[in-house]
Amino acid sequence: MKTILLIEDDTALRENTAELLMLSNYDVITAANGVLGIAAAKEKLPDLIICDIMMPMADGYEVLETLSSDSKTRQIPFIFLSAKTEHKEIRKGMNLGADDYLTKPFEEEDLISAVESRLAKTFILSNIARTTQEDKEEDQIRSLNELKNFFDDQGDIVIYKSGDVIFEEGANSNYIYLILKGIVKTYKMDQKGKALITALFKPDDFLGFTSFVDNVPYQESATVIKDAELAAVSKSELKDILKKNQKVSLELMELLTDNLSEIKSQLLQMAYSSVRKKTAQTILQFVEVLNKKPEEGIRISRNDLASVAGIATESLIRTLSGFKKEGLIEVEGRNIRILDIEGLTEIE
Repeated sequence: MKTILLIEDDTALRENTAELLMLSNYDVITAANGVLGIAAAKEKLPDLIICDIMMPMADGYEVLETLSSDSKTRQIPFIFLSAKTEHKEIRKGMNLGADDYLTKPFEEEDLISAVESRLAKTFILSNIARTTQEDKEEDQIRSLNELKNFFDDQGDIVIYKSGDVIFEEGANSNYIYLILKGIVKTYKMDQKGKALITALFKPDDFLGFTSFVDNVPYQESATVIKDAELAAVSKSELKDILKKNQKVSLELMELLTDNLSEIKSQLLQMAYSSVRKKTAQTILQFVEVLNKKPEEGIRISRNDLASVAGIATESLIRTLSGFKKEGLIEVEGRNIRILDIEGLTEIE
């Protein structure tokens, strides 16, 4: 039975989370603050650690830094559990070496899935480590987060304005991008010349993956929705990095698999949902990607909304008008502000 150390200062949340983990057949050790958590980790050497960030005496960042500096605990998978959702906070935690980041409130399924995937990943990587020679070069890229840092530090920085084209379908796919700022959409043109948006990309997302085979063109076009800053690395350079490190390759495959699952879900929504549900889900998706609070509103073209939803622009406009009359949203020009997020979420 795997042992999990749960470090959380909120008594009710700590007890409830521990119960969920025990019901999933994990042995759980708990600690009420960061200092007690550090001591428990060094004494018990658990298989995985789940840790809150905002805690008295020693916060989650201090816990991770302390354990990462100890050879006995630095390899233990570490998951942050926090109410902090800002991109910079997530990157800070991941830069320190965290394996995952769950935001409160969380679903039981998300917690168990994160635990299972981290433990499985550790098992796979430990097997790889036993059968392959360790590369001791100091500059070796050892994780997906370090790969993103490589893009940030060594990639060519390119600035794009809203509406600029990054690459077009059919062009040679010479570069892979990491989005540092802004929002980008990818899309394909149908036989009638209508653009169908295939995905939305936000800061910290990779963009431009096709194939590592030479001369394979981009399979879709990419255009900036919100002023963007990208870091570009040549496909050949990235291929050399991945050849040298199986761990990074596995993490990248995991990331791309997750992206494919999201795209499949979007396509199923476009195919089978009602116009009202498609419109509602698309508004909510843009709010999430643009990292906006529902009451802040979003500024997005009706064509982009319709393309993502997979419906005609005229149908979308009529549906938005209906939502406005029902008090679900407020519309002012291109601005859409959610008034009733629960009502919008429950539309069928």
